Amino acid sequence: MKQAFAKIFAVPDLRRRFFFTLFVVFVARIGAIIPLPGLDPLPLRYFFIDQSAPARGGGLVGLYNMFTGGAFLKGAIFGLGIMPYISASIVMQLLGAAVPSLARLQQEGDAGRQRLAQYTRYLTLLICLVQGFLLVGALANYPGKLFPGFDVGRYGEIVVAGRGWFFFSATLFLTSGTMILVWLGDQISRYGIGSGISVLIVVGILSAMPRSLCQVLHIFRGNGSRFASGGLVVLIVLTMAALLLAVILAMIAVTQGERKIPIQYAKRVVGNRMYAGGNAFLPLKVNYSGVMPIIFASALLLFPQQIFAYLGAATGIRFFQSVAYHLSQGSGTYYVVYGVLIFAFSYLWVSLMFHPAQVADELKKNGGYVPSVRPGMPTARFLDVIMTRLTFAGAIFLTLIALLPDFLYFSIHIPYGVALFFGGTGTLITVGVVLEMMRQIESYLVQRNYDTFLRKGRGGRSVRVALWDGGGKKDSRLLLLIVVAAVGLGAVAGVVRVLWRSRA
Repeated sequence: MKQAFAKIFAVPDLRRRFFFTLFVVFVARIGAIIPLPGLDPLPLRYFFIDQSAPARGGGLVGLYNMFTGGAFLKGAIFGLGIMPYISASIVMQLLGAAVPSLARLQQEGDAGRQRLAQYTRYLTLLICLVQGFLLVGALANYPGKLFPGFDVGRYGEIVVAGRGWFFFSATLFLTSGTMILVWLGDQISRYGIGSGISVLIVVGILSAMPRSLCQVLHIFRGNGSRFASGGLVVLIVLTMAALLLAVILAMIAVTQGERKIPIQYAKRVVGNRMYAGGNAFLPLKVNYSGVMPIIFASALLLFPQQIFAYLGAATGIRFFQSVAYHLSQGSGTYYVVYGVLIFAFSYLWVSLMFHPAQVADELKKNGGYVPSVRPGMPTARFLDVIMTRLTFAGAIFLTLIALLPDFLYFSIHIPYGVALFFGGTGTLITVGVVLEMMRQIESYLVQRNYDTFLRKGRGGRSVRVALWDGGGKKDSRLLLLIVVAAVGLGAVAGVVRVLWRSRA
């Protein structure tokens, strides 16, 4: 894969796609730091500086802020991020399993997919209008309910413009920002590298990396640090690096892991043509549901905790306060319920997205069968048993990944922003998207056949074109040096910026 990534800069078309992707990402990050007209982002910034780490990184607000790359808590014009489109896509997928007309569209090829994509955009626009209006209303009138503990008298007013004008303009800006991000994601998918929506999500997640690096530096800086000893610092750094590498390798293994079901095709006659039989495989992924069970479990567990917390604060009844405490991060009950919900949503998502009877019917129509298993319902039951076992293994993996950041924070006292990179939703999404981008790059290189490309010389001899010969070698290395320098300078600038703010 390293070789495939290096060849990006030797292939002109891939090089253009790469820099186009960087340019679109730059535009998306600009929109994530421009505040809404009439909104002062400083009160929110000071409030979240005073909060504990789980309050900033956990919960529904923290999850939403992670997916928007910090734009949500900055009150930026891209504050809704790409999440309304993700929500609309999930709703359309769930409706496709329940509404026959949408299920037929899913099976009509490109025309059906284009219709579904159009419906998804309409639903995204509706969700943006509703979410934008509710968010603007909460920021203007009830900031303490949106951000529990926020005191206007202490931190100041968030909205500094007229209420009527702010409601209209902010809703319009937030809706337009999400639709612009959807369009930018489509441009990356068409003219760049990778799935555009996924790339924008990953960039938003990785935008917190400079702050996390600064937190690591603060841990090992002397003057009262628990890790003042030089040998201890080296040991802990190496241990953290080894743990991070092990987590990433485990994510790659489970994300790529699949059970290959052997399929044999018999000879068949269609019209006047005879099709020969053959052997193939039906791949069943270990983690078929992806990261969705963690997201659903986090969102569902947060609502009762907030409801009981509000009831306890309003009535003073100890029972409500106790329930809210046991459903909050750091409690053993929270992690038990969290794990059960991850398992439940894993099986629910697989049952909605994977239909063994439909797969068995398609195999039977095409003359395929699983060796030693009868076609039809016996094949469907066989696939259902295999997928149930794979889902169990994938759910265990998702549960461990989801609980690892909290374990590192509460047990070893690693800063929460740093612990999030050792597991959880963001790291799992990042690993999956990077793997998908590398697969797309490799498939593109194979399609263009640059490794075995031959051209005819003047004498009729076939001459192999080397990727790193002549001026191409210098140009490609220069471009690679520019990209590495830009990334390095960006990371250093982010670290220096955070350190300067913390000193100020």
